[in-house]
Amino acid sequence: MFRQAADIIRQAEVFIITAGAGMGVDSGLPDFRGDQGFWKAYPMYARLGLSFVEAANPEHFVDDPAFGWGFYGHRANLYRKTVPHQGFHIIQDWVKRNNAAIFVVTSNVDGQFQKAGFPKNNILEVHGSIQYLQCLQPCCPSIWPNTEEVEVDFDRMRAMNIPLCPYCKNVSRPNILMFGDWSWLAGRTREQEQRFQDFLQRHSGKSTAVIEMGAGTAIPTIRNMSERFGRSAPRTRVIRINPREYQIAAPHISLPCGALEGLQQIDALL
Repeated sequence: MFRQAADIIRQAEVFIITAGAGMGVDSGLPDFRGDQGFWKAYPMYARLGLSFVEAANPEHFVDDPAFGWGFYGHRANLYRKTVPHQGFHIIQDWVKRNNAAIFVVTSNVDGQFQKAGFPKNNILEVHGSIQYLQCLQPCCPSIWPNTEEVEVDFDRMRAMNIPLCPYCKNVSRPNILMFGDWSWLAGRTREQEQRFQDFLQRHSGKSTAVIEMGAGTAIPTIRNMSERFGRSAPRTRVIRINPREYQIAAPHISLPCGALEGLQQIDALL
């Protein structure tokens, strides 16, 4: 399978990278898959009996902003300190070697693709980004870069300071699509979606490699998108890299391993 994947990479004129949470695990980011994984990363929520779905809820910003910002402030600090793993750069080398076009579609909100040097105008963050903020209300459609330094008491998962909207001075929140969300501003993501559609039109009919990494079935946005690409164009092949839930129908390729390991093994054959 790795040799077949290498052949697909070797012939690609276009790369579409579709990435879920598993892409960040090799950079040392926590795996929130299942309550046990989430509680291992955040013991305080285990003591409270809160799942990831319950913790990642915009109601906390309304009811108790320090609690809401405890979770997202800690995550923002963690993502800022995280160094993207070598797999990001392996992909960049393939794109350069093939003189190919590339676009990234990710459900991750961590900004790691931008940090690794991928062109920001060729990234679609379907659930938004923790690197950007908006008003909780919202009082206006503005979305601005997250430059806030939020100190968090990790034992209580409470923020020591609350970022405020610069326009109305009320509580701000990350520009992330949360569970049960009523106030997410989708303007930035909509612009990314339009750029992606323009990209697909420009490169229609070319030999395309869709490399999907770490995308699970619990929220199958990324998996469904990869499979749709695989069905829609005869010259498109999907390489699904995932240690679990890796199956995909032929002629596409499944590699049962982590993102970094899969990319390294393919690269060794090129």
